[in-house]
Amino acid sequence: MKRKNPKYTHEFVDHDGKPRFYLRVPGRKQVPLPGLPWSPEFMEAREKALNEQWAPAPIGANRTIPGTVNAGLVSYYQSTAFTELAKSTQQNRRAILERFRNDHGDKRMALMHAQALQAIANSRKPAAQRNFIKAMRGFLDHCIGLGMMKVDPLLGVKRAKLKKTGGFHTWSEDEIVKYRKRHPSGTKARLALELILQTGHARSDVVRMGRQHVKDGKLSMRRQKTSVQFDIELLPALVAELKLHPQSSNLAYLTTEAGEQFTAAGFGNWFADRCKEAEVPGRAHGLRKASAVHHALNGATAPELMAWFGWKTIGEAQRYIEEANRITLSESAADKVRSRTGIGKPKNLFAKNRRKSLKTQKVKS
Repeated sequence: MKRKNPKYTHEFVDHDGKPRFYLRVPGRKQVPLPGLPWSPEFMEAREKALNEQWAPAPIGANRTIPGTVNAGLVSYYQSTAFTELAKSTQQNRRAILERFRNDHGDKRMALMHAQALQAIANSRKPAAQRNFIKAMRGFLDHCIGLGMMKVDPLLGVKRAKLKKTGGFHTWSEDEIVKYRKRHPSGTKARLALELILQTGHARSDVVRMGRQHVKDGKLSMRRQKTSVQFDIELLPALVAELKLHPQSSNLAYLTTEAGEQFTAAGFGNWFADRCKEAEVPGRAHGLRKASAVHHALNGATAPELMAWFGWKTIGEAQRYIEEANRITLSESAADKVRSRTGIGKPKNLFAKNRRKSLKTQKVKS
């Protein structure tokens, strides 16, 4: 399999059979690069060339020493292991790694050890520990692959167990009804709710949804976070709501007051304000969870949930199957109590007749 070079890398073999590499940016003078693509020497020279051509070199750039955390991160940020991550994931992990660079950028990668990483992890809360280890995992795998270190220091790092909180609050039926009463059909706030509830997808995908994604009554897209394809039918409630909203020059169904497409974060904040107006505690992700429970309660199997919601693993779908089972089993238990003990009003004639026969037997005895 041919190696994929970093962006703007031009490669050729000279008359002596030696490979040569240049940074060739349109409209700029080409710059020769030493070493092999993705090596610390190559990536450091490439980073300097880019900075010299496009912007002033950052403070301390000329002090980047091969083999250090600084050099490793320069290389990692340019690798496909990092650039192929979702943009939101890149931002989150880069923030964690830059904090690590500020404290340890001049230290040698080969000397990194588990005790040091454990001390850093211990200084964070459980959720932050998990995020730190995830960010470091990708970075260290890249450096090990380049030969910058021989031992994986993360193998000996332990993290605190997260308390099971259930995550985001799942919207209840009453909360959905309350929101709909506050935001009637035809409003942008109502369209936002129906898009999330009826499609069941994340806000980063909902803000991109538009008529260009619909063909023959089906919405076809790829999840922004995982690139998983989903092809789902537009449900009647959503079709009815969309008919109440005139088409604009912007293809996206949801737009800002300026007529521009929402960012995921901007939409999240805007939708949170609409929830406050309706006096419901929900968020966009909690509404997505409610959608998954609705599907499971209506008999959707785990593979069907995976196809609809664009999940990669069956474990994600199984959580909602279990939640739906919990709800139906508790309702079944209540029915049995009503029919056999007389607590509550019997739901069917059979239960009523059984109670009468029990009374008759007691009188005869």
